[in-house]
Amino acid sequence: MLNKLYGNIDIYKKAMDASWLKNTAISNNLANVNTPGYKRQNVKFDSILKDYITNSSIQLNKTHPKHISNNDISLLEPKITREMGTSFRKDKNNVNVDVEMAELSKNYIQFNLLARQLSGQISKIKMCISKGGK
Repeated sequence: MLNKLYGNIDIYKKAMDASWLKNTAISNNLANVNTPGYKRQNVKFDSILKDYITNSSIQLNKTHPKHISNNDISLLEPKITREMGTSFRKDKNNVNVDVEMAELSKNYIQFNLLARQLSGQISKIKMCISKGGK
């Protein structure tokens, strides 16, 4: 019962942490726009979250305490990657300010959406607690 109430909160927290990390990566990219040889950072989380949700819907049977569960929330971690692809600049830097600003705006909207959803989840729990005894 409690897992159903609080399970999504952990996922929201992980997604917000990933969004915060992506904001840091974008800030690093913008700060290094004129650094020769700098390769842009990106945060991979969407595909990791999709795999987690897909795999956690299929419950595996654990026959030993040391077996790894397929729905262990601690496995849901964002990964920072470097885009080593082709650079169109002579200094081998592949940061494009327009792309970074668009990513920053998109990430801002995503973070705010997650915060609102999390707030809604917490409000539902508060309502259940306050109305539960009546």
